[in-house]
Amino acid sequence: MYCMKPSLIFHLFLVWAVACLLTACSTSTAENKQARLEQLKTEHARLTKEIQQLEESLALEKQDTTTLNAKEVETLTLAPQSFDYFVQTQGIVDVEDNIQVSAKSAGVITNVLVKEGDPVAKGQVLARIDNALILRNIEEVKTSLELADNLYERQQKLWEKKIGTEIQYLQAKNNKESLEKRLATLHTQDEMSQIVAPIRGRVDEVNIKEGENIAPGMPSFRVINTDNMKVKADISEAYISMIHQGDKVMVQVPDVKQTLEAKVTFVGNNINPLSRTFTLEVSLPSLPTLRPNMAAIIRVVFHSEPSAIVVPINVVQNIAGEQVVYVVETAGNKTIARKRPVKISKVYNHQVQATSGLNPGDKVITVGFQGLSDGELVSL
Repeated sequence: MYCMKPSLIFHLFLVWAVACLLTACSTSTAENKQARLEQLKTEHARLTKEIQQLEESLALEKQDTTTLNAKEVETLTLAPQSFDYFVQTQGIVDVEDNIQVSAKSAGVITNVLVKEGDPVAKGQVLARIDNALILRNIEEVKTSLELADNLYERQQKLWEKKIGTEIQYLQAKNNKESLEKRLATLHTQDEMSQIVAPIRGRVDEVNIKEGENIAPGMPSFRVINTDNMKVKADISEAYISMIHQGDKVMVQVPDVKQTLEAKVTFVGNNINPLSRTFTLEVSLPSLPTLRPNMAAIIRVVFHSEPSAIVVPINVVQNIAGEQVVYVVETAGNKTIARKRPVKISKVYNHQVQATSGLNPGDKVITVGFQGLSDGELVSL
């Protein structure tokens, strides 16, 4: 039996141990590399996040600095709208039928048949004047007329038979006709002893009392019919060629807080030599809140633009002889003011139409535009 020497056994053991050690070192190195890789990846993610946070913080600080140096303003975004050219003036509410009723004859008032607020019809008796003397005269004339009619009929029959003279027939006829005319006159005088309503309406004033003496032309009643109301106003002669019948009118009655839309119904041709104005009338609907002689503010629209660019007149500045407004524009991350030359029309109701220089969507600076420079930083 062969037996290995102790030295050989030792050498074999040493070789095995070295091999085991080398194997263990190789495995340990791979594990360390993987761990290091994982560690670097985690560190990279952390650094990337920290870099992003720092960049965002610096951007905010820069933006805050820019905002602090910018001037605060307010803007109006422009959009096409209808724009009316009008002239404004003050007028008076009036009615077509506002009549003072007077007596046609003198006498003593015997009856007042209506009071304030009563509705009346056209021709209705409002009051009576003492007509006793007229009635007596009527009775006397009627009696004389009956006799005259009788005599005329007899003379006519005789004349037809060629009996009597022609002069007798003519005298009888003349006497009859004269009495008929006299009776008609007395009836007219009797009618004049009554004060009647000339229109349908409502009694607004009663200025007489029973027992008072009255004379022709003396105001006795006021009767008003509010079915046909209107506004009368005086307009400067500068607009006489611009305003026409049928133009739209906005009527504002401050006392009753009402605004009505109406149309021009009359344009006067005569120019008042003292005030240099002409008369204008606007028909109004019949409303229970309106009263004669109320003050009214009217705006007569003599031209309309259906799609106009309109800005407040106070934002238009005159700089070096040029009319300009300031608008807001964006340059990168900055908001700046830009000077924009414009052409404008006439001013109406504190607004003006920009005929050139501005477009829909422009943001016009309406607050804070004083003292701005072209390109200056602003904040909204």
